[in-house]
Amino acid sequence: MKKPENWSGLTWQEKRDKRFEWWGAARGVKFVSKEARAKHDASVDRTIKAIKLEIPDRVPVHIPAGTFPAYYAGYDLKTIMYDVEKMREAWLKFARDFDTDGMAGAGTSSGGFMDALGTRTMKWPGHGLPDDATLVQFVEEEYMKADEYDAFLDNPTDYYIRYFLPRTHEAFAPLAKLSSLSSYMGIAGQLVMAAGDPDFKKMVRALVKANEANVKWGKVSAECTRVCREMGFPAGGGGMALAPFDTIADMFRGTRGSVMDMYRQPEKLLEACDRIMPLSLDAAIKGADMGDSPFVFIPMHKGDDMFMSDKQFEKFYWPSYKRLLLGLIDEGLVPSPIVDGTYNRRLEYIKDLPRTGVFWVFEKTDMALAKKVLGGHTCIGGNVTGSLICKGTPEDVRKYCRWLIDTCAPGGGYVLSMGVSVDKADPANFQAMIETAKTYGQYH
Repeated sequence: MKKPENWSGLTWQEKRDKRFEWWGAARGVKFVSKEARAKHDASVDRTIKAIKLEIPDRVPVHIPAGTFPAYYAGYDLKTIMYDVEKMREAWLKFARDFDTDGMAGAGTSSGGFMDALGTRTMKWPGHGLPDDATLVQFVEEEYMKADEYDAFLDNPTDYYIRYFLPRTHEAFAPLAKLSSLSSYMGIAGQLVMAAGDPDFKKMVRALVKANEANVKWGKVSAECTRVCREMGFPAGGGGMALAPFDTIADMFRGTRGSVMDMYRQPEKLLEACDRIMPLSLDAAIKGADMGDSPFVFIPMHKGDDMFMSDKQFEKFYWPSYKRLLLGLIDEGLVPSPIVDGTYNRRLEYIKDLPRTGVFWVFEKTDMALAKKVLGGHTCIGGNVTGSLICKGTPEDVRKYCRWLIDTCAPGGGYVLSMGVSVDKADPANFQAMIETAKTYGQYH
């Protein structure tokens, strides 16, 4: 994707329209039929109109399938994590059988890749969890110690290489032997000396093995994406990001550590959020520029109503996160925060962002309240719960989806979707959700 020479002089709306144009063009995609092309164009059009608060032909429907495709295809999570051919089969079977407006994926990562690196931040079937486990579990620890803020702030790259990676991946343990990577000559000299260390040789062998697993997985993943696009599914997310506070609380300090820091060393915590923000923004923009989709997905965890007070949210969470969202918007991208928990008390903050600039997907937020506060300002989606899809009946799903459409769709700006992904579920419930969007969700 080559940006025009006058890119920096365009408004954010003009940049976004250009990205929407690239998304809809589906460059290089050889559709399997005229019908597939028509499906693609219709899905792109109705999603864009929902984002812009215009009226599409019907409510778009997106399903974050999670690991459901594995079980729908007759396998389990462990199988598709280690067998790329079965992963391909599950991914494409789901795409063929569930006609949504968004791209679905395999909902997991390569087990071989994580095995090779000795990943400590995750547990998965056969690696810390029983073979029949249905979800990957994040292992939250204080991977950054309370007294290490200065080391991180002084040189985030050095900290990531010498502290964070050795603590989070067994394969990278030898990197902890390095001294400060503060100069090019220092780095070069240390790496030359390290080349003879048996532990570094072991690390290189692990990296080669991880690369082989990653290339194998990536090749099949890219093929599945290509096939889905040729079937008429628009390109999926163009990038990912985290709120700066979530980066610290999820990845570095953990929940307990970040809570303690809000009281014991709040200025260091705030300084770290400010330091992380431009790094996250740059990475998200580069990731989006490599693809055809304008959407940047942002899973959100620690900013919900139950985790912190309004004053804490205003001080620690929102300022750096708002700057991240504004930076993405200014690049013509569409931030798509996936809000875990409830955001009932946070809705007014959202109105402080540009109109139509963000697509918010909620898990448990009161959707009637969200529509009341954000209607005419921001596109919203979500709130079809995992418990409903897993334990409800098709009629339960249809009834609730009709309520969501009645509540949130008037005037445009709503996408029927889930705020969570699932594993084992009744396929008929997904079909009921799609059917309701296609029939009851039509605008007249």
